[in-house]
Amino acid sequence: MAERSAADNPLDQLRLSLMQEVLPVGLAMFERARDGGPAKVAEAFTAGSQDPIADLREEGEPAARSVREQLDQVSPGLGNPVMPVTVSVEEPVDVTEVPADQSSADDERIQLLETLHRIETRLVLLRGHLQAVDPQTES
Repeated sequence: MAERSAADNPLDQLRLSLMQEVLPVGLAMFERARDGGPAKVAEAFTAGSQDPIADLREEGEPAARSVREQLDQVSPGLGNPVMPVTVSVEEPVDVTEVPADQSSADDERIQLLETLHRIETRLVLLRGHLQAVDPQTES
């Protein structure tokens, strides 16, 4: 069975557009109307902004995110559609091949020791934080 993405289905495209573009703007306008009436809604368009719709979208995004999360609790993927992802893996660099223009072996050892020391210091700090949260955590 072939997988279909939201780009293949016009209804999914419409739903995605509604959730990402229209819902935040609508919620921002609703909040403005509730707080200050029609004058507050009109203010968004008359305040001299270059892109009032983008401003409203940004203003309503926190409320829209909450609505989408609530929809996802009803049915996963309803509010925040599942998006396909492509994962690629880069081939590891062969560390045995050191170009001639890189620092000497001694400099590399010093850098390695500094990095290891920094990791060790952070591990000690992490253990301290974990013990503060759970005193029964062993070192």
